[in-house]
Amino acid sequence: MAMIPRRATRLVRAGTVGIGGNSLVSVQAMAKTDTSDIEATVRQVRALAAGGARLVRLAVPDEQAALALAEIKKRTTVPLVADIHFDWHLALRSLESGADKLRINPGNLGGREPLAQVAKAARDRCVPIRVGVNAGSLERDLLAKYGGPAPEAIADSALRNVSLLLDLGFEDIVISAKSSDTYDTVAAYRIISSQCDYPLHIGITETGPGLLGITKSAVGIGALLAEGIGDTIRVSLTGPPEDEVRAGKMILRSLGLMPGLDIISCPTCGRCRQSIIPFAEKVASALEGVEADVTVAVMGCEVNGPGEAKQADIGLALTRGGAVLFERGKVVLTGDAEGLVDEMIARVKALGPKETGVRTGGVGTPEAPET
Repeated sequence: MAMIPRRATRLVRAGTVGIGGNSLVSVQAMAKTDTSDIEATVRQVRALAAGGARLVRLAVPDEQAALALAEIKKRTTVPLVADIHFDWHLALRSLESGADKLRINPGNLGGREPLAQVAKAARDRCVPIRVGVNAGSLERDLLAKYGGPAPEAIADSALRNVSLLLDLGFEDIVISAKSSDTYDTVAAYRIISSQCDYPLHIGITETGPGLLGITKSAVGIGALLAEGIGDTIRVSLTGPPEDEVRAGKMILRSLGLMPGLDIISCPTCGRCRQSIIPFAEKVASALEGVEADVTVAVMGCEVNGPGEAKQADIGLALTRGGAVLFERGKVVLTGDAEGLVDEMIARVKALGPKETGVRTGGVGTPEAPET
């Protein structure tokens, strides 16, 4: 897989996680619990972190939630992002509770003086701020200027709000500029990335449930990542947040931006002499959660099967009466397909991560643990 040149951005740090610079692109999640329900939120944050989220955002709609963040912080390890709207006091309380990052819209915090207090408190604690704007809450003058929530209006709003922080001497900034329209979101991020070097948090907002939401997110996030744009991502779904994390990891892996298991299988057609679907499903099910950084191929006929199987780290190509198992481009076994599928699964489980880590080397480097 070809290396994707990353857009050069400055580095900010949310707790132990680097954002931008030479850091890996990270999956961010958002807890869907009532933040003031400490037990439920701790369980969800832990589950999201175990599933691969490197940052978790929490809604902070009131003081009870801001105070609860302190206990949640004590009982979890992943950096926490406090999501603040309208009430600048909640940003201060969240910082006091140990938030590793703030998400705000500077324009709705009540003016320069409240924003100055938030910026100072964040700067004193070395906490970055994400300037987040959405198409659904743009300033009236920009809606009038551009005739609605056009990409130019979204980008203009984001950069205008960034300038408010810059005027206060605050520079540890991440930007997000989302819309539920995939095209508008991609266009807005392209504008922003051409005008500044701040790291970008990307995603399509309010995408919908299930496959619909995953598809819209994959198209928009994937298009931006393929251009080297994006430093953290969130897949926003109407559904369990664990599904968002899984989808985000799959998007990154499909572009070679995250180490991990990649399964290739053919869609089948009339040339297949055996049904490949149950074999592919068995491999995918058996290897779910396996962290080996390998490419596995399960192929069904002689047209592309042997070639794809040879190119994979471990590959299976079905034949008329059996199957051939390849490893690192060489035939290692031939025989019954069912038995070779079990052998493939066992071999993959025995493998560890490749020494090179990310397959597209040079995309980024994992952060060293803090001492």
